[in-house]
Amino acid sequence: MRRASGTAADLVRILAMIICVLLALHIAFVVFSANRDNSIVRTVNDGADWFAWRFRDMFVPKDERVGVLVNYGIAAVVYLIVGRVAAGLIRRIR
Repeated sequence: MRRASGTAADLVRILAMIICVLLALHIAFVVFSANRDNSIVRTVNDGADWFAWRFRDMFVPKDERVGVLVNYGIAAVVYLIVGRVAAGLIRRIR
């Protein structure tokens, strides 16, 4: 049972990290004005929008890039914290 809970915890942690990387890529694409018509940029942006659902308009500064940096950055931190806490709780299952 311990091995299964350890594997599940690792999967949760890895999933949270992948989401954080996706959000960080979106932030970089917006801050550095990546071509929004590029298929990679579009795919990353669509995924990041989906994962940042409630955070997208938390703060609405005049500069869109600052808004993306703050809002998607907060989303990434929340996913990181929740992923770590969830993984820790799963590891405690015996």
